[in-house]
Amino acid sequence: MASFETTGILKVKKDTQQVSEKFSKREFVITTDLSTQYPQYISMQLTQDKCALLDAYNEGDEIKVSFNLRGREWSGPEGVRYFNSLEAWRLERASSPQASSSSSSSSAPMQSAEVMPDQQIADDLPF
Repeated sequence: MASFETTGILKVKKDTQQVSEKFSKREFVITTDLSTQYPQYISMQLTQDKCALLDAYNEGDEIKVSFNLRGREWSGPEGVRYFNSLEAWRLERASSPQASSSSSSSSAPMQSAEVMPDQQIADDLPF
């Protein structure tokens, strides 16, 4: 099974639900793409002993989520339907991108093309 990672702001943190005697789940929502006009609200879940992972985080925290894409088939009176879920298995505090980029931005400043408009850009490509 392939695993995925995404980073976002914890928007909603729900309580653990005891679905059956042997199964519990905890849902949460993260917001991604905040810098765009259309932010994405991604609903995810933790199951069983992983439900407690969310206790260490508060709404508004930036977190990195490792998760698996799960799918299932359900047959009902209206026919067969398919459902997907994003099942998280690891949560981490997201590292601040400013901290890692600040050291690289303190190196030599880059010159923009607007500063020297008459300078030709050399084309080293053989084709």
